[in-house]
Amino acid sequence: MAEEKLGRFPYPHEFQVPGSLQGWEEMYPPQRLFSKDREEWEKNHFWYQDKIHAPEPMYPLDDIFQEAWQIALSGYTTRVFCIPPAQGIAQRMMGCYMYITPLEPPPPEVIQEKAALFGKRVPFVFQNYQRLWEEWLKKFHKLGAEMKELKVPQDLGNYVPDEQVMPSPRGYTDAAELMAAFNTIVNQIFRAWQYHFEYLNLAYLAYLMFVDTARKLFPGIKESTIGKMVAGADVSMFRPEEELCRLSRLAASQSPVRSILKKAGTAEDKISELKGNDAGRKWLEELERVKDPWFSVSCGSGWYHYEGSWIDKMDVPFSYMQSYVERIEKGESIERSLSEISEERERIVGEYKSLIKTDADRKSFDDAYNVVRSIYKYAEDHLFWVEHWLHTIWFSKIREFGGVLTRYGLLKSPEDIYLFNRFEVPMLLEDLATSWALGIGAPTRGKYWMEKAAKREKIIEAARKWSPIPALGVPPAEVSEPFTIMLWGVTGDTVGEWLKGGKSEPKDLNELKGFASSAGIVEGPARVLKLLGDVVLLQPGEIMVAPCTNPSWAPVFTKIKAAVTDIGGLTSHAAIVSREYGLPSVTGTGLATSVIKTGDIIRVDGSAGTVKILKRA
Repeated sequence: MAEEKLGRFPYPHEFQVPGSLQGWEEMYPPQRLFSKDREEWEKNHFWYQDKIHAPEPMYPLDDIFQEAWQIALSGYTTRVFCIPPAQGIAQRMMGCYMYITPLEPPPPEVIQEKAALFGKRVPFVFQNYQRLWEEWLKKFHKLGAEMKELKVPQDLGNYVPDEQVMPSPRGYTDAAELMAAFNTIVNQIFRAWQYHFEYLNLAYLAYLMFVDTARKLFPGIKESTIGKMVAGADVSMFRPEEELCRLSRLAASQSPVRSILKKAGTAEDKISELKGNDAGRKWLEELERVKDPWFSVSCGSGWYHYEGSWIDKMDVPFSYMQSYVERIEKGESIERSLSEISEERERIVGEYKSLIKTDADRKSFDDAYNVVRSIYKYAEDHLFWVEHWLHTIWFSKIREFGGVLTRYGLLKSPEDIYLFNRFEVPMLLEDLATSWALGIGAPTRGKYWMEKAAKREKIIEAARKWSPIPALGVPPAEVSEPFTIMLWGVTGDTVGEWLKGGKSEPKDLNELKGFASSAGIVEGPARVLKLLGDVVLLQPGEIMVAPCTNPSWAPVFTKIKAAVTDIGGLTSHAAIVSREYGLPSVTGTGLATSVIKTGDIIRVDGSAGTVKILKRA
């Protein structure tokens, strides 16, 4: 059989998770699970763990972002911009981890139908992108403002106040408003993710089109060279780190502020001390001016409620600024050198354009290059506003719902609301509203909800200790779906490495291959980050090895030597950020965090796409 020749992973319906995860399925809606009624279809697809968007076990309510992107990404590909051969990406949960699969291309007649629509719609966006971006930003800011202003009643009171009854009844109670508010915020987050994918697929498509053009015109050109041709973007996702650098330089120029920021201690302690002198107070005024919106950046990926954001975990940005001030005193550069990256880009583009022989080929290159330089920045520009700024608002509002459920005895802690999915939270709110409406002494099912939350917390903890299988089902003979390759970095070679990893001991593997995502060769000690929160452990001169990286980690990119990831292609965030900081990077290695250990001396060749272990720790 072909599958035996290729090798395969367990089918979804035959795979068993550890016994410690018993009951995990009830945390997620039934449509999110592998199922008997869809077994034939699911068995015919190859599923791999999505370490970019879901590297850690998924809390039920945090899963709403994944649900939203599945619909948005797929719908814009298949129904809105109608990318002819492309279809959507399906998701399934297995043991609290998310697995995804790209769907096969549609029938030829459907491809032909889509091509006609694609030919009208996509060029229009490319030609009008700057205006469309400005319109996008306005409507997204409006959505964020509406979410901020959403009222979440915290105290239902014993009786409705007089002003809601006379001179005429309002017509609804705060208990009803509480239930309605949750429905509203769910609709808002789904709308946000529809906006998220408005142009993202086209940004990736523009990159693919440019890569294809460059390969045709310059046979043998390296992937890392193509990456340099599009590097040097002034985008919103890098603004938080730029503001930290500016605040740090301002602090370094003022003795009392510099001394306070360099001290050990909490951000709260430092802020209190800064308030005691004129220079400190002026510096704090500047800090307050930039906090909204630029400190609404996640301390991790923006996908999980427990990561927090700078604005509610001020110790994180203060620790970055402490390091920056110390480095400024040593005469080190702390900023991303955008001018150097841009100059290098223009030099490379100029050299390659000089090799073009005909006017037709020159026009082909210019057209593809102008499009990718115009729209490709959307990949990182919109990211701050959706996955960081708006998610920060969402998490804050959801904790308000958790707070009222805790206050009325349905939950032990506001954070426990994340242990219930978006279909279950309305049941808790209805339980509260019913008890309140019935009158004094009417019980809720608080004990039931608390026991369920405690059980689920234990399952999540058990899932954290488990290393989930990287894939399920029979790998295709060749991975050809373009977004799967460019964003997730999943290729036939990647799958081969996964299969090899299942049959070999990590100590027997000394070299890994991946995408040549950002050029350069360096050697140094590895720091393996299994969890997003481990980024604070990085030391100057180390090489970061992670399942994936995130743009919110930008403050560490000026002190590391290189970045290596398990998953991610040429358009992944790890690839983009590494190019923007001029760091060598190899993405999509498949097994880096399993094979490499912290302290190993490794060589990263971002031009060839290889990582070699030179000396084991």
